[in-house]
Amino acid sequence: MGVETKRPFLKPLLLLSCLMLWAAFAEAEYTKYRDPKQPLGVRIKDLMSKMTLEEKIGQMTQIERKLASPDIMKKYYIGSVLSGGGSVPSPKATPEDWVNMVNDFQKASLSTRLGIPMIYGIDAVHGHNNVDPDLLKRIGAATALEVRATGIQYAFSPCIAVCRDPRWGRCYESYSEDHKIVQVMTEIIPGLQGELPSNARKNVPFVTPGKTKVAGCAKHFVGDGGTVNGIDENNTVIDYKGLMSIHMPAYFDSISKGVATVMVSYSSWNGKKMHANQELVTGFLKNKLKFRGFVISDWQGIDRITSPPHSNYSYSVQAGILAGIDMIMLPENFTEFIDDLTFQVKNKIIPMSRIDDAVRRILRVKFTMGLFEDPIADLSLANKLGNPEHRDLAREAVRKSLVLLKNGKRANRPLLPLSKKVPKVLVAGTHADNLGYQCGGWTIDWQGVPGNDLTVGTTILSAVKSAVEPSTQVVYSENPDSNFVKNGGFSYAIVVVGEAPYAEMYGDSSNLTMIEPGPSTIKNVCGAIKCVVVVVSGRPIVMEPYLEHIDGLVAAWLPGSEGGLGLADVLFGDYGFRGKLARTWFKSVDQLPMNVGDPHYDPLFEFGFGLTTKARHEN
Repeated sequence: MGVETKRPFLKPLLLLSCLMLWAAFAEAEYTKYRDPKQPLGVRIKDLMSKMTLEEKIGQMTQIERKLASPDIMKKYYIGSVLSGGGSVPSPKATPEDWVNMVNDFQKASLSTRLGIPMIYGIDAVHGHNNVDPDLLKRIGAATALEVRATGIQYAFSPCIAVCRDPRWGRCYESYSEDHKIVQVMTEIIPGLQGELPSNARKNVPFVTPGKTKVAGCAKHFVGDGGTVNGIDENNTVIDYKGLMSIHMPAYFDSISKGVATVMVSYSSWNGKKMHANQELVTGFLKNKLKFRGFVISDWQGIDRITSPPHSNYSYSVQAGILAGIDMIMLPENFTEFIDDLTFQVKNKIIPMSRIDDAVRRILRVKFTMGLFEDPIADLSLANKLGNPEHRDLAREAVRKSLVLLKNGKRANRPLLPLSKKVPKVLVAGTHADNLGYQCGGWTIDWQGVPGNDLTVGTTILSAVKSAVEPSTQVVYSENPDSNFVKNGGFSYAIVVVGEAPYAEMYGDSSNLTMIEPGPSTIKNVCGAIKCVVVVVSGRPIVMEPYLEHIDGLVAAWLPGSEGGLGLADVLFGDYGFRGKLARTWFKSVDQLPMNVGDPHYDPLFEFGFGLTTKARHEN
């Protein structure tokens, strides 16, 4: 009787135990990819085995933040978001604004069935000097901290183009016309991503887990710096040997340093669009170089496979994906891309193996950098943005990047370093008191913004006033006439001229001249008193007509927010000039393209040229 009374409870208990055991096994199976102790390959395989086609294509989709919302992130399983040039959460956005925006998108991604974190990308191209690779690594590390302070985990840098024609509007994004310098400057990658561990697998992307490093991006693959006449997105005409010996070497170095991603170029190679070039993207980059990170398109890059752009979108999707591009940057038509790619996979136009290759690479980067373990951003790094240590680093970079091209009309009568203690100094020129001009394009806004409301920094005029003795009077006139200069009682003048800000194709130039009234300012000032001309530009510009009238000439490039202080450090002799030209300074644009080693090489200042001075304390 007693046994019989217990029987009704026995079966439910056994059933409950079995269900709990099954649930435990199921949970263990389901969460294997979440376990950081599992090998990377196991985590990727486990997660991919659970993903639907819809979820996989979502990972391959990168959308602009203006189109993104938590609902969009969840509905389409979006794998990545980006900010285009000037795309911000709000005007004058604070670190908190950025972090909150990124986290809103991230929380939506984490709330999906599999909880795959998204990765947010932005342009942060910094650190172009040709003297000190260790300095560049430190710049990369500082850049990573400031990017992560906004919650962003992915920087579209470095640009490892080899600029062979300064008429190209992106030449200032390139380190040099010489691939050897570009190769050395890939040292920025461990600064951005972290040092490769001693046991790191060859050619596998590495980003130090945590919140202090970002995924980097070597770009633009390949040959973007060699387009005909320096026209952006144009055709690079060069044989295979030339492509491999000039434009490809820095990719070897980038991959060996664990770069996480590679961005494809808008340009063509011998008429073949790079976004559709399977031979180079898959055949060479992925198969021969064994690159294991993911390949990303440029902004609307696949649209531009056809001419006019987007005229045969289904073909563009097919050509781009089959070429080997893994993630597509889609500022506008992301639903069209998702629908089109889904159709082509379901109809076996694009094989599932190609989708799996893309997703495997994307997940490899996300797992490697610890996004699954630490996906949510916070404000712990907010104090790193523009902090004194980083500003000092930027100032050091300016000092080491300046190139002294002329110092006195006679070798035994140098003008520099300038005396701090003189009665009166004239500062003139369009660029002397303009922070936006110092910073150039890709600063806050895509094309840059002239003026002094752009960001916090020090103009050249302000720095000169701070550097000289209190008794020295500094007078500023943007474009003084010759009588004013002659009768002003000035000991010397500093004339600052150059280019207006630009980015990409808007910077393409067939004449490479300084903006007005630069030429007349040089004539009026340097024709009357001793002067040093400082050129603020992203590349060499026409200077030969003015050279004989100039006592001193300095190439300051685009020195950024700390450009004024860094320039003053060297002009007045607290530090010596040490920079060398990383690209040839031409006499006339009629000579272009002209690079070191060319038969017709006859420059105004040759590649590698740069006068030196000693700091005053060294004399």
